[in-house]
Amino acid sequence: MRMDQRRRNLGFFFDESVKRLPDKVAVIDLFGGHERCTTYRQLDQRMDAVASMLARLGVRPGERVAMLIGNRTEFLEFFFGAMRAGAIPLPLNTRLAGDTLEQIIRGAGCALPIVDTSSNRGALSIAARVPLRVRLLLGRGEPGFQSFEEELAKGGPAVEPPPITDITQAFQPYTSGSTGRPKGAVMTHRGMLWYVAYNQRYWPSAETDRGLIALPLFHKNALRGTVKPMLYAGGSFVLMPHYEPRAYLDALAKYKCTFSRGVAAVFTMFLQHRDYLRSLDLSALRGMTIGSAVVTPELMDAVERALPHVKVSESYGLTEGGSPLRPPVDGRPVPRGSPGVPAPEIELRLVDAHGTDSIEEGELLIRCPYVCLGYYNEPEITRAKLTDGWLHTGDIFSKDQDGFFYFRSRVDDMFSCGGENVYPKEVENLLFAHPDVVNAVVAPVPHAVKGLVPAAMVVLREGASVSADGLKAYCLDKGAAYAHPRFVQIVDALPLNGAGKIDRRIAQAKLAAAYAGNIGEKVSV
Repeated sequence: MRMDQRRRNLGFFFDESVKRLPDKVAVIDLFGGHERCTTYRQLDQRMDAVASMLARLGVRPGERVAMLIGNRTEFLEFFFGAMRAGAIPLPLNTRLAGDTLEQIIRGAGCALPIVDTSSNRGALSIAARVPLRVRLLLGRGEPGFQSFEEELAKGGPAVEPPPITDITQAFQPYTSGSTGRPKGAVMTHRGMLWYVAYNQRYWPSAETDRGLIALPLFHKNALRGTVKPMLYAGGSFVLMPHYEPRAYLDALAKYKCTFSRGVAAVFTMFLQHRDYLRSLDLSALRGMTIGSAVVTPELMDAVERALPHVKVSESYGLTEGGSPLRPPVDGRPVPRGSPGVPAPEIELRLVDAHGTDSIEEGELLIRCPYVCLGYYNEPEITRAKLTDGWLHTGDIFSKDQDGFFYFRSRVDDMFSCGGENVYPKEVENLLFAHPDVVNAVVAPVPHAVKGLVPAAMVVLREGASVSADGLKAYCLDKGAAYAHPRFVQIVDALPLNGAGKIDRRIAQAKLAAAYAGNIGEKVSV
């Protein structure tokens, strides 16, 4: 019975790797500027110790525990160790505003939080404001907080894995909040274990693989794309505390990483260091995946030119729905701009605004064991987003005659400009085609004649001389007149949220304010 419950519990998903490779290094942690290596045996033992500690502190199966931790091995120990005790960890975006984090912890009725002050300066005050039974701290002791390491060292009896059913919740990630307040997704042990085995079945990882993680661990790109595949297969990964372009390239070379995944900003930024990149031995690197946000064909081309021996691919996925589009298993090449075709064993639909199935374009719906059961304490959102197991992604895709899907826009990003539908991604792709443009985001701003018009925030390559007017003229010449940006703001960097995605709400607000304040500019139609 105990072994059966271990197999049904996500906290034990890499048991076979521990048995097979107990003394192999699983994680190389660079937190604090020091290299710390953890073997499979050590990782397993520390997770068991976390489960024992939580049970001793009175945390019961089904209770929620908040995690405000940065990129360090303790994140993994607590995350999977909590599940071994039947607790439900909440891996929180450490970059969210303090009041938002407080609302999440309070609203989830957490039994305790574990906080890391190096990841969030306000972590102590956030945890102190919420009524909690116990507060754990990574680092030096503080009044009202108990030391994680000291509590772990106290030991305690081993914890028997609690009963797990098909709908038992494993953990509760929060949507990025880029288009609204974060929502807690109810993810099951069964669905997560299905997905781990599913990935290995169709896109197997090897013991010799080594990933590099520079994105936050709370984000699916890191956990789903690297941590779980590597630990399940017996591979290893390097864990950086945060992303910095040159340090990222150094780690790829020093640790002979074979692959890395990241958002577009990761690749855009390291491409500004091409000379340094060429000085490094990256011969071990075989693959890089760009995802979690809009990926332009121009960026893919630029990365392949900089690293011609590396296979570069685009991914699409959701916190609550997995990655339903993949390269064809028959080996067909994926066209630029597409993340692929429907993945095996995952059901997909495209529906129009009326919910009618469409063949060529519409909102993408997903159904598979990975899909969340709903959103915690959000019955209305759950009803709106989930119908008979189908997850409404809110993303509009088109499909070509060969079955490849292409992202067009978020349902709520598309807007009407004088009666013409404008998809921001299409305008962004047009801007990316300009040789001087490094990054761009397009959003609607109020217009006296058209109602709404496109405006663009643009980052230029170093030494570029093109002007805002030059970019507007370029878009008028190369694209649809109605979709050209009526206002272009050149900036040093785009606003990003905690997951490394472009924060479109902030970008739109800044563009609207800048456009409205641009007194004297001739209003173009």
